Amino acid sequence: MSVDANRKVIDLADLSQWKLTPYQILVIGFAAVIIIGALLLMLPVSIKEDANLSFIDALFTATSAVCVTGLVVVDTGTYFSTFGQMVIISLIQIGGLGIMTMATLMALIMRRKIQLKERLLIQESLNQLTMSGVVRLTKKIIINTLLIEFIGGTILAIRWYKDLGATGVYFGYWHAVSSFCNAGFDLFGDFRSLTQYVDDVTVNLVVTSLIILGGIGFAVIFEVWSFRKWKEFSLHTKLVLVVTSGLLVVSTLVIFLLEYANPATLGPLSSGAKLLGSYFQAVTTRTAGYNTLDIGALQDVTLFFMVILMFIGASPASTGGGIKTTTLGIMIAAIWDMMRGRRDVELFERKISSTLVYKAFAIYFISATLVIVVTMLLSITEKVSFLKLLFEVVSAFGTVGLTTGITQSLSPYAKFLLIVTMFAGRVGPVTLALALAMKSSRTKIQYPEGKVSIG
Repeated sequence: MSVDANRKVIDLADLSQWKLTPYQILVIGFAAVIIIGALLLMLPVSIKEDANLSFIDALFTATSAVCVTGLVVVDTGTYFSTFGQMVIISLIQIGGLGIMTMATLMALIMRRKIQLKERLLIQESLNQLTMSGVVRLTKKIIINTLLIEFIGGTILAIRWYKDLGATGVYFGYWHAVSSFCNAGFDLFGDFRSLTQYVDDVTVNLVVTSLIILGGIGFAVIFEVWSFRKWKEFSLHTKLVLVVTSGLLVVSTLVIFLLEYANPATLGPLSSGAKLLGSYFQAVTTRTAGYNTLDIGALQDVTLFFMVILMFIGASPASTGGGIKTTTLGIMIAAIWDMMRGRRDVELFERKISSTLVYKAFAIYFISATLVIVVTMLLSITEKVSFLKLLFEVVSAFGTVGLTTGITQSLSPYAKFLLIVTMFAGRVGPVTLALALAMKSSRTKIQYPEGKVSIG
C-alpha cells in the first residue's frame, strides 16, 4: 500500500472531515470506546465459567469504566476473568486520560504530525484556554500519569504482597490505575471495596494521594511542581488548591462528627482510625468511589452531605467529574461580591469575566436539572427510598461510584438512565448540550435593553 493510501486510511478516522464540531467529535469518541468495551466484555473469554453478562450490564460496566465512575452491577473481582479485568482497567485508563490524549499518543507512536483541527480537539478535551503547547502538555500528561501510577502501584504491591502473595502485586498496580483515574473499581470481591483496610495507614494514604493527584487536574500538578511558590501560581491553580483544601478539611470534620458514635461505621474504631476513615471518605466522596466504611450504614444526614460533595466533584482537566471545584469557587465569589454591592467578581486580585460567571451558573443549573429529572424518573419505577436514589444519581453524574448497595437490584430501565447520567457527567453537561445543539446563526441585530424585577 502506498504512502498516500496509508494517509488516506488514517484520515478516514478523522471525524472532523465530516464537518462535526469539536464537542460532537469528543462525545462520539467516548461513545465509540464504550460500545467497543461493552462488546469485549461480552466475549466468553472476559467472564468466568458459568457466568452470563447481558448487553445492558456489559454496557453499564463499560460506561462506568470509561467514565471512570465505579458503579457496578456485577462484582468485578469474582465475575470477570483476568482478561475481562484487563479490558476494564484499559477502559479506565483511556477514560481517565481522555480520548484525545490516547489518540495523540497513538499518533505520536506512528510519528504522525498533529494537525490544527486535532490540536483544537486536544485543547477542548483538556479544557485549556489556548491551543499553544497542547501537544507538549499531552506528552507530559502521559509520562507523568504512568510515573505516578507506577510509584503508587509499587507501594501498594509491596503492601498487598504480604497478604496476597503474587496476586497482591497484580492488585497493587491495578488499583493504582483505578485510584489515579478516580474510577473506584476494585478486585477484592463481594462488593467490599477497601472496607477491610479502614485502619491501614499505608493503603489509606497511598490511595487518597493518588485520588487527589488525579482529581486536581494535570495543569495544576505541573504548575505546582514547576513554580512551587504561591505568588507564581496562576489564578486557576490558586482557586483549585484553595477550594480543594477547604473541602477536604471541612468534609473530614463533618463526617467525623456525624459518624463518630455510629456503631455501624466509625463507632467501634479507635480515635486514629476514626479520623483516618473520615479523611478517606472525604477524599473519595468527591470523585473516586472507593470506600472504607459501609456506605449503606451511614446516617441519612451523612449521605445527604456526601451528595453535596459528589455533586461538586473534582477539578477541570482532571480524571474526576462533577460541576468542578472552580465552578463552585466562582459561584461563591459572585454571590459574595453581589452581597457586598460590587459590580465585578474578583478572586486573588484578579477580575473574573462575566462570561465565565455565566458559564459557571449555567453548568450548575444544567447539572442540577439533569440530577433532578433522572431522580424523579427513577422514583417512578424503583421501589427504593428517595435519598438512596438521589445518592445513586449524583454518584453517577459526579462519576464517583459510591453506592448504598442498590445498583445491582435496579431495573434495566434504571440502569439505562444511569448510563446516560454517567456519560453526561464524564463528557460534561455543557459539552454534551453543545454537541446536541444545532449550529447557531450569528446576527448583527441588537435589541434594546429591558428591565425585569427578580428576587
